[in-house]
Amino acid sequence: MSNKANKYSSNHLKWKLLRKHISPSQLVGFSLASLIGLTIVILAVQFYQDVKPIFNDEESFIKKDYLIVTQAVSTAGTLLGSKSQFSQEAIADIEAQPWCRKVGKFSSNDYSLYATISVGGMGGSAMGTMLFFESIPTEFIDVADSDWKFDPAKPEIPVIMSRDYLSLYNFGFAASQGMPQVSEGIISKVPLEFTLRGNGHNETIKGRIVGFSNRLNTIIVPEDFMKWSNERYGSGLERDPSRIIVEVNSPGDVKMQRYLEDHGYQVAGEKMQQGKAQYFLTLVVTIVIIVGIIISVLAFFVLMLSIYLLLQKNTKKLQDLLLLGYSPSQVSRPYINMVMAINAVVLVLAVIIMLLARACYLPMLRAMGTNGGTIVVAIIVAIVIMSLITVGNIFAIKRKIKALWIQQS
Repeated sequence: MSNKANKYSSNHLKWKLLRKHISPSQLVGFSLASLIGLTIVILAVQFYQDVKPIFNDEESFIKKDYLIVTQAVSTAGTLLGSKSQFSQEAIADIEAQPWCRKVGKFSSNDYSLYATISVGGMGGSAMGTMLFFESIPTEFIDVADSDWKFDPAKPEIPVIMSRDYLSLYNFGFAASQGMPQVSEGIISKVPLEFTLRGNGHNETIKGRIVGFSNRLNTIIVPEDFMKWSNERYGSGLERDPSRIIVEVNSPGDVKMQRYLEDHGYQVAGEKMQQGKAQYFLTLVVTIVIIVGIIISVLAFFVLMLSIYLLLQKNTKKLQDLLLLGYSPSQVSRPYINMVMAINAVVLVLAVIIMLLARACYLPMLRAMGTNGGTIVVAIIVAIVIMSLITVGNIFAIKRKIKALWIQQS
């Protein structure tokens, strides 16, 4: 008989000898508990991955969130003529908060500004209106353009406009007045002129729209232009900002919301409501994952208890095998193979159940405008968890067999 056949026969006899006291009901119970725990964990992870794009256009765990913060305008302040502005102390206090990454200050023009747009190009009709400019640090701007700078020697004002303004024109003003709708590409090529008056100066400077912002509901110009123009046409004095932009860890942070409410600050747009929903989603998913991990850990200890009881019942047989010359690794191999097979089956079934559950809720998410996220993260989490459980099982089995071997020696 060949060595391979002898080895197979030896392993088969060992397994027949050691499996006598194995309780199928205990193994099924462990497998079921482990399957439930692992499925809960990876299904929660996958659901979070699939739902996250609804709250976040940038598919990244480290996406930056921004809030435009203003001070509430009170009736008393209106009657007294006071302005709602952020002092340097107030800004420093916001920057010191744990949920704040950094703060950017809005600067506005300190002079009269009139904008003219040529509707028909050169020689065509023109429309004009009083206007305002604001500027913030470039790092807070969501439009990238190489021409985002101002040179007084070759004056042309680059402008970033809120995309909402263009929508208001196209679907509000243009529709009601019978005027043509324009695309972003066309409006970027339309000639603009800005007349700046103040401090004894009255000059007209050409301008150009270089982009449209989803984040900033205003008209933005470079900071170097704002500083230059305020010094030339305005007082040149630095004023406290009436609003600020804050980069935060999460717009749904409960502590941040309480801080803003306590200080009478207001947040522009629906970012806070979206942040609350995302914060609640994260909280629920975290709780579900913790419950799943607890179940998985309990399942691990159930299996370990079953194995220890099994080893205890087979102590005499294990000692006999060790006396016959079998090494501890050879004696522990049947139990290790059994654990690896059970955990592999649990892993595969958990992933299948997760995919089936995902197929049930994914059509509802598609109706909300998202195709879901990647399944890679959930599968990696499943593999990592089951690998850790398997390594723990193997270590415990080897340790128990080795202890018997030492006693036998």
